[in-house]
Amino acid sequence: MSFNTFGHLFRVTTWGESHGPALGATVDGCPPGVPIDEPFIQQWLDRRRPGQNRFTTQRREPDAVKILSGVFDGVTTGTPVQLMIENTDQRSKDYGDIKDKFRPGHADITYWQKYGIRDYRGGGRSSARETAARVAAGGLARAALNTLAPEIRIQGYLVQLGPYRIDRARFDARQVNRNPFWSPDAQAAEQWAAYLDELRKSGNSVGAVIEVVARGVPAGLGAPVYGKLDTDLAAAMMSINAVKAVEIGEGMAAAALTGEQNADEIRMGDDGRPVYSSNHAGGILGGISTGQDIVVRFAVKPTSSILRPRRTITTSGEDTEIVTKGRHDPCVGIRAVPVGEAMMACVILDHILLHRGQIGSAVGETRGQIG
Repeated sequence: MSFNTFGHLFRVTTWGESHGPALGATVDGCPPGVPIDEPFIQQWLDRRRPGQNRFTTQRREPDAVKILSGVFDGVTTGTPVQLMIENTDQRSKDYGDIKDKFRPGHADITYWQKYGIRDYRGGGRSSARETAARVAAGGLARAALNTLAPEIRIQGYLVQLGPYRIDRARFDARQVNRNPFWSPDAQAAEQWAAYLDELRKSGNSVGAVIEVVARGVPAGLGAPVYGKLDTDLAAAMMSINAVKAVEIGEGMAAAALTGEQNADEIRMGDDGRPVYSSNHAGGILGGISTGQDIVVRFAVKPTSSILRPRRTITTSGEDTEIVTKGRHDPCVGIRAVPVGEAMMACVILDHILLHRGQIGSAVGETRGQIG
């Protein structure tokens, strides 16, 4: 199985399976001299960790990260950083009943069709457990951003659970860490809790939409045509398990706007830098960052492992019925929030390194007539 690596200069290779002894990430291209230790990375993994409330899988994993290489005297050396997370609470027997059946809506059948073999224990590489490795790599990326671009701040949150959306008029970023849904709308979080409780008890699941915003990103990141910042952001978010759609800025809604409505008007600010009247573009024009907030949304489908019977086939092609036992997220989108943040951090850092390689330390606007 190839294609387990993403990134251009900051390159992340994830490895391991849901029910194997461990999983992790090998990160190549992290600049030397970045202060890093296990507790710094652990704080991000703790946000994704399962079993923290009744709305996530009850699999109990400490997700304790170990740094095996690439760090000396508390800073990165510029050599590959190996990050490992041991699995400690696997219950592979829960999957014995489905080892010869394909879960509808799951990658079981396509892995089998492509490779002729699959790890049915939790889905192997197709399991959302793989995202723990991404979050660990994202923690390293955040540490590098703190050194290279300390003004950048990344925050993700849920904006929709099932059919229920937040009210943007009640948006309060302080609420994000105060409820189990990472919701900026406290009232929406209460509604989601009641809805998901009912769904969970019935053995069903539901999807969600996550928004990730990067603030303080300088203008000039990204390159035209095939090196676009939004291209890499879309690919990064789309690569997350169970993601089915990605939007940048206004996204699909831009199709309903007129050119007059969609255009982010520009004026010169008091500091000599451009100021935009709106941000329909999501902070990216022509694949290059504008200096505004980078806004990305992605939709996560409902968890495929549910307790409700579904029709399917066996590996030998026989019609049958399936009910998935075990411990599963009624809404995997909840724990996708720190994963989206991690992917944003990795891509932004990667493009900062690319920009420095092509342009140098100065951003483009300091070389032209603006600024």
